[in-house]
Amino acid sequence: ALWDIKGKLLGQPVYSLLGGPVRESITCYATSDDLDWSQELGFTKFKITNPAHYSESDAGIRAVVDHVAQAREQVGQTRDLMINPVMSYDVEFAIRLAERLKPYELRWMEEPLIPEDLEGHIQLRQAVPFMPIATGEDHHTRVPFRQLVENRCVDVVQPDLHWCGGMTEAIKIYHIAEAAGIKSSPHGGLNSAYGQHFCYAMPDCTLSEFHLSTPVGVPLEEVAAMPGVPVPKDGCL
Repeated sequence: ALWDIKGKLLGQPVYSLLGGPVRESITCYATSDDLDWSQELGFTKFKITNPAHYSESDAGIRAVVDHVAQAREQVGQTRDLMINPVMSYDVEFAIRLAERLKPYELRWMEEPLIPEDLEGHIQLRQAVPFMPIATGEDHHTRVPFRQLVENRCVDVVQPDLHWCGGMTEAIKIYHIAEAAGIKSSPHGGLNSAYGQHFCYAMPDCTLSEFHLSTPVGVPLEEVAAMPGVPVPKDGCL
């Protein structure tokens, strides 16, 4: 709200206050299991949900592998594909699963562990260096992000601008990651005005999330949205 007020007082969009635009458009990925509809809308990068919990052991591994295999077949081998476990794995399950998912060339595995388990993140990174790890939506303030970056156990940081401490704290998180050569991709970044301005102005936000939760068959521009929040077209904003 303070950034919005400052922009109104100065007559400037917030992305200008953050340094100005660094790209002509923002590259989007769609978070949805409705891959047919995502593709029809023009998205070419996709993140799917997770069907299993670590307590399911071997059956859970098979369920996730089948889910990813079907998604990969549907979107093709050349498209970015990610999976979001939402803290559903423990270290042992995540390591075993990552080995099984090698053939599907995922862009990243997102938030596999609970945010408090720093040691688990370190162990996971050491065990499966081939699987990019993204996390951060449930990490709060810059402190745990600094710990992730210092231990090189994350490849993409994903602060949620609602929960991490707001725009100002997200900027600090971004610079901690940028200094280490680590990309940022805010959680649900393109579903809010502040996330859109952030992604437009930050050079290392090269791939940003649009959570696709609108009805299938209804064009995005026809769905009621917050004023000043455009929707992606053909996978870009």
